[in-house]
Amino acid sequence: MAHVSDLIASDIEQYLALHEKKSLLRFITCGSVDDGKSTLIGRLLYESKMLFDDQLAAIEADSKKWGTQGGDIDFALLVDGLAAEREQGITIDVAYRFFSTDQRKFIVADTPGHEQYTRNMVTGASTADAAVILVDARKGLLTQTRRHSYLVSLIGIRTVVLAVNKMDLVDYDEAVFRRIEDDYRAFAARLGLTDITAIPLSGLKGDNIVEPSARMAWYHGPTLMAFLETCDIDDTRLQAAPLRLPVQWVNRPNLDFRGFCGLLASGTLHPGDRVRVLPSGRESRVARIVAHGGDWPQALAGQSVTVTLEDEIDISRGDLICAAEAPAEVADQFECTVVWMADEPLLPGRPYLLKLGTRTVSATVTEPKYKVNVNTLEHLAAKQLELNEIGVCNIALDRPVAFDAYRDNHDTGGFILIDRVSNNTVGAGMLHFALRRAHNIHLQPLDIDKAARAALKGHKPAVLWFTGLSGAGKSTIANLVEKKLHARGCHSYLLDGDNVRHGLNKDLGFTDVDRVENIRRVAEVAKLMVDAGLIVLTAFISPFRSERALARGLLDEGEFFEIHIDTPLDVAEGRDVKGLYKKARRGELKNFTGIDSPYEPPERPELRVDTVECTPEQAADRVIARIRELGLIG
Repeated sequence: MAHVSDLIASDIEQYLALHEKKSLLRFITCGSVDDGKSTLIGRLLYESKMLFDDQLAAIEADSKKWGTQGGDIDFALLVDGLAAEREQGITIDVAYRFFSTDQRKFIVADTPGHEQYTRNMVTGASTADAAVILVDARKGLLTQTRRHSYLVSLIGIRTVVLAVNKMDLVDYDEAVFRRIEDDYRAFAARLGLTDITAIPLSGLKGDNIVEPSARMAWYHGPTLMAFLETCDIDDTRLQAAPLRLPVQWVNRPNLDFRGFCGLLASGTLHPGDRVRVLPSGRESRVARIVAHGGDWPQALAGQSVTVTLEDEIDISRGDLICAAEAPAEVADQFECTVVWMADEPLLPGRPYLLKLGTRTVSATVTEPKYKVNVNTLEHLAAKQLELNEIGVCNIALDRPVAFDAYRDNHDTGGFILIDRVSNNTVGAGMLHFALRRAHNIHLQPLDIDKAARAALKGHKPAVLWFTGLSGAGKSTIANLVEKKLHARGCHSYLLDGDNVRHGLNKDLGFTDVDRVENIRRVAEVAKLMVDAGLIVLTAFISPFRSERALARGLLDEGEFFEIHIDTPLDVAEGRDVKGLYKKARRGELKNFTGIDSPYEPPERPELRVDTVECTPEQAADRVIARIRELGLIG
């Protein structure tokens, strides 16, 4: 490997010490397809002499094999690691590479150009300090140039390099470069991007990559490498910001030590500093800062430490230790921007897990206020968000969390959304501000509680949640179960799918979004009825596991009984009492469960009833027997 300091041979310890103290710049390259991103990064790796001899030999062999640059080295092959990328000549995934020079260390993310890989680009940009946006000198600004510039501004990257590439293909014409620069600055001003450095270059030929190009003597700015080595890194701003230490782990090795571990997201910390712990609001002072090597006199943003406090305060993972004089806000409802990353759409009202810093809570997203056409910056009406779409939404959490606006602190203002069933990350978001109602609406304490109401009725309150296909027999069996409960003197109420659509949910249709809202409302009503001490029976198709999980999560342990009325589709369709399957087969009834909308059967229900094997009366008896077994009734 040739990028080597003479110190490696003469004084390796001094070399390592100097290398350790170098600053680190994380940057991304982005642009439209075939603008030359991978070639540019490959050239940077080559020119910084960060390649081993066997890597050079391999890349020379691959260049001959694929033949994309004739007899010359194809630098893009250093980055395009996926076979599909080499075959198509495009970048699909985010490729990370490390290199260094005498002045600085670098981590570069080569992000995809295709619109369908927007989520990959957001992933690569999330930790970047700077962005190199490539433009093909022959084509000028394209849709993806605008898209990626918008995403760069959304993520909060402040330093932008406009790399006008392939100048060799326009005869190094200054007028072409100036026109593209003027067009881009005019567009970037609308996004609030002001720190822009435009550089004409050729990644293939090496012009203005490391050395100034003799073929563009009219350009007097820095080369790309010179700019990357000297541009400001935003670490000093974070150190000057208010203290934020998300608690990742409570360290209790023995009875005499209780420390709170985490990575300092912003600010500086010293023993004796007054801190406030959120969301509890309790205050104390820092007793010690413990890290590698023992006690530290101070800690800076970006360092991982263990902190002990002078007072015994109840602190757990997910809490936020803040400067007492400048604490974060605490709320449970926000306006935010969401970048949707899943094949399945974001459905308003569906419960997701939200991870903010080290805290994970349950969250529901309301109907988007609007989605953004990132090509024109228009705000468009939307009922849901599809893959790669970006929208502004309100979001509600099941408990208050400590946060900062994303523009002030990326770590305490950025979050991800996780599917509750698959545990996949499905979205990323940025908090704007807490909604006013989050501060103005509070739970009113009541003297008569659920236990007192249930005691009057002589039985435990609960929800019997009947789910299954249309025609499975849910309503029939639930009605028989309620009659048997009534005969036992139990206080109950049956919420039937058809009945609630005549009143409470008469405004809802049968799209996936409406189905989610239908079940959300029913679940909230069932929760109120359980609080009143009733046994609530619900008979709904409720086709999605996520919404049934939402209903279960609203209740205490042991109050939710999922009963799967398991009837094969052909049997349910054969019954077709309401004629709905016939309409669905003729195309007159869209989004009908089992035909053109999925049903997700329960994975671990409290009871499964096969109506092929038993009559409705026998099924009702099985339900009564099961809830007696589980202790709901005597």
